[in-house]
Amino acid sequence: MISPFSHRLPPAAAARRALLAAAAAMVLIVPAAQAQPAAYPNKPIKLIVPFPAGGGGDTLARLVMLRAAKELGQPIVVENLGGAGGNVGSATAAKAPADGYTLLYGTNGTHSINQAIYKSTGFNAQRDFEPVSQLTRIAAMVVVRPTLPVNSMAELTRLLKANPGKYTFGSAGNGTTSHLAGEIYKSRAGLAVVHIPYRGGAQAMTDLMGGQVDMMIEVMPNAAPQAKSGRVKPLAVTTAARVAGWPDVPTVAESGLAGFDVSAWDAIFVPAGTPRPIVNRLNEAIHKALADPELRAQLQSRGADVAPSTPEELAKHIAASMTLWGDAVKRSGASVD
Repeated sequence: MISPFSHRLPPAAAARRALLAAAAAMVLIVPAAQAQPAAYPNKPIKLIVPFPAGGGGDTLARLVMLRAAKELGQPIVVENLGGAGGNVGSATAAKAPADGYTLLYGTNGTHSINQAIYKSTGFNAQRDFEPVSQLTRIAAMVVVRPTLPVNSMAELTRLLKANPGKYTFGSAGNGTTSHLAGEIYKSRAGLAVVHIPYRGGAQAMTDLMGGQVDMMIEVMPNAAPQAKSGRVKPLAVTTAARVAGWPDVPTVAESGLAGFDVSAWDAIFVPAGTPRPIVNRLNEAIHKALADPELRAQLQSRGADVAPSTPEELAKHIAASMTLWGDAVKRSGASVD
């Protein structure tokens, strides 16, 4: 009897069998390789900015995150979804897949003020998002119409105190940073000034330049260009220290209201449940972007000081910010249905 092990295939047949065996092995290997997650990011990333294009927040978001895109090696596409003080875009981002390909540009407005002033925002600032990193701390500037007969913050306070109810302050709308900063100033100085809300900071600033309102406390990305052009008079900044890009403009605290410290902030968020390695990758890219001297100079010229953070630091900052601005909302009595 001939043993089966003694049989030898012709060389050509043996080669074919070897090729078939190799192909079968590849069939087993390829699905296993495909099952491995691709390195993040491997496609364009969407950044939702919940404000209209061209505004101060939109400008800051683009400056920082388009620089961060270079660190990530993928383009970041900005989508402006304005409405309801930032609630529309924020609620949309909260419902996006938690895969790192949808980011949200958030602010003290979306993640602090709105939580207190709106009966329903459509999202929960702390539950629906993973914090990534704070971007900047943004000073506000006290500006007045060119014809108002004051040239310092102390003179403005004396004028308003001597004429209760006679003068007006404009804002970007009920519950905005400019509105509540004005309310905090009124409360601290014991003033009676009439609030005139507008539908956006640009409209309020236009009327201030035209003399229809007397003063405004507006975030510097919106106020600084008009102050630099001489269309409004800058009197003070609202942060505890002077703004690097405007060293000759004193603080409100220096001008008679000791301890006055009010600033806006912005940050990047991703939907809750986004894997921590993705959060860390985004955080690293943002930190590298904010370390760029050219970018820092651009931000400082707009009154924004870089303030990168860890996700945990940002979470703590949001909790404190919600208390600060929530108290201001209560004092103002403002609410939005």
